[in-house]
This record gives sequence, structure tokens and C-alpha cells, in this order.
Amino acid sequence: MNFFKKIFGDQPDSLPQPDLQFGRYTDSYKSTEQYDAWDIALEKFEEKEYLESYRQFLTYLTDPKEENVIWEEKEDVINFEIFQGSKKIYGSADHKRFEAIAKIAKTKSLHIGFMRRLVEQNFDLKYARFALTPEDEIVIMFKTPTIDNSPYKVYYALKELATQADKQDDLLLDEFENLVPLSNQHIIELPIEEKNIKHEFIHQKIRETLDLVDNGPLSSELYPGAVAYLMLDICYRMDFLISPEGYMTDLLERIQRKYFENNGQPTAHKNQYMYKELKKLQKRSKEDYFKEMYRVKSTFGITAPVNLDKIISFIDGEINNMDWYIDNKHEQVALAIPGYIIGYCLFNYAIPKPILDLFSLYYQIFEPTLFEQLGFTERYSDDGEIDKKSVKQALERIEKKNKPLYPKLEINVRHLNFSSSPNFAKTYLEMIKSFDLMRS
Repeated sequence: MNFFKKIFGDQPDSLPQPDLQFGRYTDSYKSTEQYDAWDIALEKFEEKEYLESYRQFLTYLTDPKEENVIWEEKEDVINFEIFQGSKKIYGSADHKRFEAIAKIAKTKSLHIGFMRRLVEQNFDLKYARFALTPEDEIVIMFKTPTIDNSPYKVYYALKELATQADKQDDLLLDEFENLVPLSNQHIIELPIEEKNIKHEFIHQKIRETLDLVDNGPLSSELYPGAVAYLMLDICYRMDFLISPEGYMTDLLERIQRKYFENNGQPTAHKNQYMYKELKKLQKRSKEDYFKEMYRVKSTFGITAPVNLDKIISFIDGEINNMDWYIDNKHEQVALAIPGYIIGYCLFNYAIPKPILDLFSLYYQIFEPTLFEQLGFTERYSDDGEIDKKSVKQALERIEKKNKPLYPKLEINVRHLNFSSSPNFAKTYLEMIKSFDLMRS
């Protein structure tokens, strides 16, 4: 479920930064060698050289920086392990069959609650299925004859199995006390200092947002759109900056799903739902939060790849809504709109790498205290004043880092308006519209 990324990468011309988790993992940024392996896997499958097809497929999945896929071959059988968040997928493949399985949890006693839920989940799965082993282990598995297992099929089957396993283990363990975790020894606990910083950030942001909704100058009944921007912004912001697992991730996804449901409910009604869900997060114990703060390796992303045109279209559809709030001195609501735009894109899409870098920098500019507490040395704003020089230097680094893959990329900082935070935020997003992201 998570995306490991240094804010400015590890290029020699970049500032040294802590290696922390931010946002949702995506498998869209693959190397040329990985794409070549995919093409070979397709060719070898058509030629019925199945083992070589599997070898190339696993090479395609392997991210050398993540060490997310391990396999060995013995007597014409390939045994592999694939990491996806808090789960490890075990599998084997030969000329005749392909099998994969992930252990979710072990049950101390059978409970109709989780059993019914998993049966219902099976109706929605296309490739895999949940099952209960003789050892009372909840697993999710996929089996198929090799002759029917093209690289396309095995990719989508493994993705379904892996992402469901990663999602359901946290949810089930949080809800059912008679379950104990399995196969999660590979997760890396975060330092207690980092957990405390993130926990305080969650409570601070929710407290500030709900206080603005309750006591701000704009009535929640008369200005439901403003309230929606405020709460959606904070939901997306927490998702990217905290990279939560389990209950909190599910709650944030549920908020978005409910808000964008085309069910005829007015925005004010949907705002009430978001408000109640954020209150639930406020009431959670520190221990519950800490259980969901850890570092993992991932193989499959859950966000859909999009091009620059899609992002520009989304910006154009929302950005001018800032104007009324800027003109009427409602700065916090005005800033919630670009925050919403950036957060929505990061939450739902696998965006081009230069845009990811720019959106990451945006959060570092507008959340200086959090990043400073986490060990980042560069501070891009102070007391609402944006440091023009340091921001321009950071943008130059982003351009230089992405030039090898996007040779026509030019970040024109002359378009930026530093006169106020809202004006900067608006022109920062409008600047993206001039980019040329034609790949080399």
C-alpha cells in the first residue's frame, strides 16, 4: 500500500534527505530493462518456453531498490516470494502449473463475522479466493495451469491476490481479537520518535480543520463547498504524509468513496459524514495508531497511471475556485483547494515522476514544521513567508534530475507569484501547464 521515496531522490546534485515513506506505492516507474523483460516474457509464452517466460516476468516485477521479489530455480521449478506491504506471497511455477498463496492470519476459533466477510469478498474477486486451511490459517490463493497463464493473466492475478492480502490482514486483525498475524516478520517498525511526530501531526491537523469548520467565518450550511475542500484536503494530506496502514487507510478511502458517490445527496450531508469519520480518528488511541506505522516493501501499485493532460484538466476544473476566497480574505479555504487538487492526484493516480517531485515539494513548502521534525534540513517557508531563493533552487534540482528521461522539461519559475501563500499555490499549479513531458 505504500510508496518509498526520498523527496528529492538520491542524485548527486540533490540535498541529502532522510529516507522516509511518503504516499502510495506505484509500480509505474519501471526501468528500460524491466520493460524489455516484459516483452521477452510475452514472446517466450507464445513460443511455449514457459519457464523462461516466468523468469522474465519475475524480472519485470523486481525493483532492485526495493528487493521486493526473490526467486530460485531447482529441477525445473521456480519458487518465488513477492512482498506487498505487510504480506509476503509465496509461489511456485513449472511447465504445468502456477500457484501463489499469502497467509493473512491464524484464527484461535472460528467466528461467523470474518468467515462471512471473506465469503462475500470471494464473490468480488476475479482470480484469487480466500480460504481456510486445516491449520486454521486464513489465506488467499491463486492456482492455474501454465498453458492458460499468460503474463497478462499472472500479473493481474498476483496483483489482486497481493493487494487484497495486504489490505485485509490489517482490517481483520483490527476488528477480530481471535485472529493473530502471520508472515509479517519482514515489516520494519518506525522509530518511536517518528511515530510520535506523525501521531501529533494527525491530531493537530484534524483539530485545526474541525475547529475551522465549527468556528470559522464561513458557515458550514451556507458554504458546504468550502467545508468539503477543507476536510478532503486534510484527508489526502494525512494519507500522503503519514502513509498509514490498516484502519486509517480504509477510513480515508471510505471517506473519498462516500463523498464522490453519485447518490443525489447534497454536499452538506456528505460533509457531515466526513466530519464524523474524522472524529473517529481523533478518538483512536496512540497505541492503535502506532500499530499501523511501519515500513514495508511493495510490488504492485493500486493507483492508475495518468498522463500530464489528465492532471492539467483536473487543475483547470478546480483552481479558479480559489479566486473568491482569495478576494474575500479566506486564506485557509483558498489554500485547501490546491491542497485538494494535489492530494486527490496523489491519492488516486500514478502521476509522471516530475509532477510527483513537484507535489512532494509543495507539501514540504507548506508543512515546514513536520519536515523539520522528521529531519529534513532545508526549510522553504517560515511563518507563512515562502523562501523564494530556496524554492527556486529546489525546482532547479527537480528539473535537472528529471531531464535524462524528460529532456524537454523546463520549469519556468518566472510564472510564480510569491506575494502571498494562496497566490504562490495557484501559480505553482498553473506552472505545470507549460511542461513538456515527452519522454526520451
